[in-house]
Amino acid sequence: MKYSKSLGLYIHVPFCVSMCYYCDFYSLGGRAAQMDGYVKAMCAHIRDYGALCGGYSVDTVYFGGGTPSFLGEKRLAKLLSEIGKRFSLSRNAEITVEANPDSMSPKLLKKLKKAGVNRLSVGIQSADDDELAMLGRVHTFAQAQDAVRRAQDAGFDNLSLDLMYGLPGQDTGRFLRSAEAVLALQPAHLSCYGLKLEPGTPMARDNPVLPDDDAQADLYLALCNRLCEAGFEHYEVSNWARPGRRSRHNSKYWDLSEYLGLGPGAHSYLGGRRFAFVRDLDAYCAGVTGAGGPIVFEEEDVPTMRRHGEYLMLRLRTRDGVQEETFQRLFSRDFAPYAAKLAPLAQHGLAAQELGRWHLTEQGFLVSNSIINEVLSADDPAEGPANLDL
Repeated sequence: MKYSKSLGLYIHVPFCVSMCYYCDFYSLGGRAAQMDGYVKAMCAHIRDYGALCGGYSVDTVYFGGGTPSFLGEKRLAKLLSEIGKRFSLSRNAEITVEANPDSMSPKLLKKLKKAGVNRLSVGIQSADDDELAMLGRVHTFAQAQDAVRRAQDAGFDNLSLDLMYGLPGQDTGRFLRSAEAVLALQPAHLSCYGLKLEPGTPMARDNPVLPDDDAQADLYLALCNRLCEAGFEHYEVSNWARPGRRSRHNSKYWDLSEYLGLGPGAHSYLGGRRFAFVRDLDAYCAGVTGAGGPIVFEEEDVPTMRRHGEYLMLRLRTRDGVQEETFQRLFSRDFAPYAAKLAPLAQHGLAAQELGRWHLTEQGFLVSNSIINEVLSADDPAEGPANLDL
């Protein structure tokens, strides 16, 4: 059978040892007793969608959470086995599992490697134990170092590490010490995010004083400079990679490729439709197995006339940016109105044009949301809003 289209597959694992104080993803602390029921429901959903996606070749699989490594090696291997049976999985598929240092046992790492996992995304966040405790992390940096070394010993050479900046009391020197300690672990990829106080989280309720906007900008630009020196490519606002080590799965989100998300709270973009499943583990499991009601809680067709706005928004978050000729071919729209919005930004060092390709600079990345809104204001108001969540 010929597979004409590629598909990214995301599996949401909503279990954690405990909730970090800043996290607003759909995850549940201390619910290990429900893991087997979740795996049973997930296998059923994989079977259902595998039958519906017969014309696709899955070239990326991403287990996110939550803490997928907390699910354990046997359950993860079972899910991977079910995916291999029900979907056409590319030989060179990128298969990523998010992991936290406290659950990266040698046994789990060996089993994941044997099951075909070839990329790990490890949540470290900081090399400062006081900062880790403040964030509600359940590991020390020494434990994170040990976990990364165990992964490397197990044969994982494609490791992505997470780092946070803009923490309470953090200055440039303190943050760069963390960055240096993480770089010493020789990651292939880094994802670095500024701390946000998300409504409803314990950290938001405590409302600590964060570094102001200027200080956060200094932290971000200092990181950009250091990672450039270390040979990393800054390919998306919050992501850096060594050559050839970009996240293939996450890149699908940024170029409007199709992806299927399974699990409570997971989102999909498939067949010109966006949809998401209910953020409720019990309702999700009951609905999948036929014992409950509908589990799709958010669904919309994305008209062709609005996809161009999503494309612009997503591509301008990447260093590759938007090629005028490609945009015009994909959407049959003149790029000139958008170029007119970008040209003044180039004069201020926030955007750049190279051979018909527009992209934001690192200074522009700092204010990318405002820039994207300004660029999209070139659209005809009669077409309606692009419905973008910036």
